[in-house]
Amino acid sequence: MSQVIVGKWGKSLAVRVPIDVAAAAGLVDGEAVEIEAVDGTIVIRRDAAKAQAQMKAQQARAEIIELSKVMTLGGLSIRELIDEGRR
Repeated sequence: MSQVIVGKWGKSLAVRVPIDVAAAAGLVDGEAVEIEAVDGTIVIRRDAAKAQAQMKAQQARAEIIELSKVMTLGGLSIRELIDEGRR
């Protein structure tokens, strides 16, 4: 758990997100987030649409990786062709 200090930014208050926390959440510079107070606790959520898009992209990536193991070209799997190209 990190401790940060609340500072003033124009007419608003600001909190800096430590890089290790941002990295763990997958948060990037310029990304929109939602913020609200719930029973006195500050809750920050990543934009739901972006989080959903990232989840779909990760699922598509996993599917592509699985397909690359079974699809062939001239008897060689895509994975074998990629590995051969790296040698």
